[in-house]
Order: sequence, then C-alpha cells, then structure tokens
Amino acid sequence: MAKTVLITGASSGIGRELAYTYANNGYDLILVARRKDRLEKIKEEIVEKHHSLVMVLDQDLGKADSAEILFEAVKNAGLEPDIVVNNAGFGIRGTFDEIEMSVEEQMILLNILTLTKLTKFFGRQMADNGGGIIINIASTAAFQPVPYFSVYAATKAYVLSFSRALNYEWRKKNVRVLTICPGATESEFGSVAGLDVKTTSITRSAPDAGELAAFIFTSVESGKNIAVHGFMNRLLIFFQRFIPGKFVISTAAFLMKR
Repeated sequence: MAKTVLITGASSGIGRELAYTYANNGYDLILVARRKDRLEKIKEEIVEKHHSLVMVLDQDLGKADSAEILFEAVKNAGLEPDIVVNNAGFGIRGTFDEIEMSVEEQMILLNILTLTKLTKFFGRQMADNGGGIIINIASTAAFQPVPYFSVYAATKAYVLSFSRALNYEWRKKNVRVLTICPGATESEFGSVAGLDVKTTSITRSAPDAGELAAFIFTSVESGKNIAVHGFMNRLLIFFQRFIPGKFVISTAAFLMKR
C-alpha cells in the first residue's frame, strides 16, 4: 500500500516540485494551496504519469481557522498522511515601518499559527497510528536577525526552535519532526518577497526548487532532524557562532538591501 504525503503550498515552487518528487517515489498525494487550477494541472500530470491517488484542496491557509478546516477535510476523506510538509509561507522585504501591518499579520498567521496547528493536529494523529514524519520548512534566515526581512526571519526562527524542541518531545511517540533550512531558492517566493533573482546579490546563484525538493526527500530518507541546504550555507551558519552579533546583523542587512 502506497504511503501518503500532504504538502501545503503545493501549487508552485518548492511545493510543486515536492509533489513531483514524492509521486516519482510511489507516494499518493494530498496537495493544498489557494490556486485550484494549478493544483488540478499538477494532479493531471501526476496521475497520467504515475497513476498515483491525488487529492487537491484549494484553501487559503492564511486564515485563522484554516488548519482546522484542512484537518477535518482530510479526515472526512478517510486519509491519514504518513508525511506532512508544512511548506506554505511567504516573506516581504522592506523596512518594518513601511510594510503594512495587515500583510505582516497574515505572514505571522501563515508562517507560525497555521504551521503550529497543523503540526499538532496531524502529529497527534500520527502518534495514535504508531508514527509519522512532519517536515517544517524554516530558512537560513532563522539563524540570525535579518534587517529589512525582520518579521519573516523571526517567524522562521520560531519554526526552527519549535520544530527542534518538538522533535525531542515526540521521539518516544515515533513522530519525527524534520526542520529544513533552505537559503535563497529560485522560486515564486522570491518574486512575492521582492527578491529579484537577477538583481539581488543573495539570489543570483540560487538553486532551483527542484534541487531543494530532492534535498528534502533525501534528508527524510537519511533520518536527519535538521537539514541546511547548501554547503556554503552550512559553513556560514557554523562560523557565525564565532563572529560578533553586530557584524552578523550588519552583513545580513547589507545583503538584503542590495
């Protein structure tokens, strides 16, 4: 019997590539995003090529009760995912005083509250079923404050801390919480955030979403609990602990403004 993976933010970028990657490896899929037309197209491609079972749910996870609605929809369909990927999220580059509060409120709700609820709901279900895997997408921005990306970096710092703690809590329940920390990636996220791949220094040599999806899949298979994508990212995070915090923050600010 095929295992099932639920992927949020599945209509584009990393989420879409994860759908293809898991389908290529024999998984059935639950794909969640706002844009149903894109989800249906992905479903059509996957079913035609792999004959996988694919359920699509068009839902805006940036709403307060969205996690409850999603969990009930999946449960009512008689599905219990073996893996849940909390991939949906967004960021906005700019000065804190200029970005609209409504945008930052939605960012916090999606990046933190919805992720936390889905982790709790599906994690409890997994524990009752003998185990499972939750993959929470954080960021290399989680390891330090990032001026001009302040709220986004703070939400990802939450995801990193929360996921690592929960992985320890749930170790005896056989529920693994894997934290993925990508750096800049060539995807729709960058255009939404205001990070032009061609002009912003931190994204000029960014890997594409397909490469990151493959990294996430192999990280799960290797049994890791935290995985930073990219050798240079891992190196920078390692040496960061030996560098004065003021210099780390000023460097992050310099990179974000370029």
